[in-house]
Amino acid sequence: MTYQALYRQWRSQTFDDLVGQKMITQTLKNAISQQKISHAYLFTGPRGTGKTSAAKIFAKAVNCPNSQDGEPCNTCPSCIGITDGSINDVLEIDAASNNGVEEIRDIRDKVKYAPTQVKYKVYIIDEVHMLSTGAFNALLKTLEEPPEHVIFILATTEPHKIPATIISRTQRFDFKRITLSEIEAHLKAILESKETPFEEEALKIIARSAEGGMRDALSILDQAISYSSGTITVEDALEVTGSLTNDMMDRYLIAVQNHQTEEALELMNLLMTEGKDSQRIVENLLLYCRDILMFQQAPNLVAEQRGYLTDDFKQLSSSTEQVVIYQWIEHFNQTLKELKFSDQPTIYLEILSIKLATRQAKMISESSDGDGGASSVEFERLQMKVTELEQLIQELKKSISQTAVTQTKTSEPKRTKKTGSYRVPVEAVYGVLSAATKEHLERVHDAWEELMSMLSVTQRALVKASEVVAASPKGIVMAFDYEILCQKVNQDVELQQTIRQGMNRLIQYEPELITIPKNEWGTLRKNYINQMNDQDMPRDETPPTQRNPIVDEAKELFGSLVDVVDD
Repeated sequence: MTYQALYRQWRSQTFDDLVGQKMITQTLKNAISQQKISHAYLFTGPRGTGKTSAAKIFAKAVNCPNSQDGEPCNTCPSCIGITDGSINDVLEIDAASNNGVEEIRDIRDKVKYAPTQVKYKVYIIDEVHMLSTGAFNALLKTLEEPPEHVIFILATTEPHKIPATIISRTQRFDFKRITLSEIEAHLKAILESKETPFEEEALKIIARSAEGGMRDALSILDQAISYSSGTITVEDALEVTGSLTNDMMDRYLIAVQNHQTEEALELMNLLMTEGKDSQRIVENLLLYCRDILMFQQAPNLVAEQRGYLTDDFKQLSSSTEQVVIYQWIEHFNQTLKELKFSDQPTIYLEILSIKLATRQAKMISESSDGDGGASSVEFERLQMKVTELEQLIQELKKSISQTAVTQTKTSEPKRTKKTGSYRVPVEAVYGVLSAATKEHLERVHDAWEELMSMLSVTQRALVKASEVVAASPKGIVMAFDYEILCQKVNQDVELQQTIRQGMNRLIQYEPELITIPKNEWGTLRKNYINQMNDQDMPRDETPPTQRNPIVDEAKELFGSLVDVVDD
């Protein structure tokens, strides 16, 4: 049998084998064991974190007749067939090379046919973000309402490129980067099972170079096993990863710290001569500076992560100020950005070395000059100037506050007279209040948050500073914090139509929108209540007089000449 790479040999076959994704594996196992299987899943995360492996394990678990606690048995024909790819009902599709509309249409036409070998048809679409817009549109309807026997599992490293309409139709699981300790433990278990001797520090170097990806770690380990002469040593790990030795980084940073420009340049040229990658050099130095800074604050944590700490590392940490380390990190980070667009990396690395060493020399010379020339008298003089400035600032603050109070007092009468340019629709507000009900208001409040998610960002910004204060069967009153927003919403026909349609969709209610400034609401409500009270009060009416038969007879005889006088 031909040799298989380590990452293929040690590919996870059960959920418990997946490293560093406990929350996701437990959720999927519970869903399978409780028969709460969704029709579509989205697995996102960095490369080498187990997305495709989890998808295959899930496909085996849902189709395994002997599944226990959501785990596949890996011994039945279904599990074996899915593992070796001989079962046609479980398809793994690479969206990078099958990203057209025709490929997705082909899937759409085939999903309606029942599976022939297992219970569920499972489509695993890897790197799904590579699909074209037309392909996504073709997939949309099938993804929303697939047949009961079909499950879609989408995997991607770039979820931001997937349309929101696709994401909303799936259950999303975000795979996280695997920690250094988990990678080290897994590598150690593999080497022990293969009975390959190794140095602990070598595994730490490999784990750090993997950047949270288990597949990368296993590939580097594979190279290290082939390169080593039996035992995987630190030197082997450094050579395979292209990393710098601790001794080389110590010597370089000590030369920079002592502003020995020539020594720093010689060490940098030596690294380039050895064939080290320019970006890897800067990345290693950046990470080393981070470790120095961290060691000043949390020495035990760094010791646990790095394993072995050299004496020069400890000396650099104790003798280098944090401000200087921040400057180193800033320069390394800037150089990393410049190297990405440069064809002459050596020049940038040489300039970096000169900048770091000369800046250090300049800082030290300035500080030494300052110590010799600046006396305690000069310091006291500066302190006095600072005190004078503080007093001046306090006086200015007092004068400004007094002026502001005076202006406020003088402008208050004018402000009360000033009215806004927005004309409040009083009659329309009264019309809503006359038929307003608590039930309508509560229904609007319950649906308001979901309604906001239907609006665009601009529309949401306009409506955010408002509150629905009254609702009737035919209209709602919206009170705005600012009059300008009230006026804009009143003039925005499209926004009003969107809100009405959204309410109709959510609660079958399509009211007219009446907008008012919030500071007018109290007055309007009070005036309306007073008006209603006046209408309800009985009017003073004269009681009907009792009819007198003698008076009636006189009126019939003499007509208008009769004048009735009450005693």
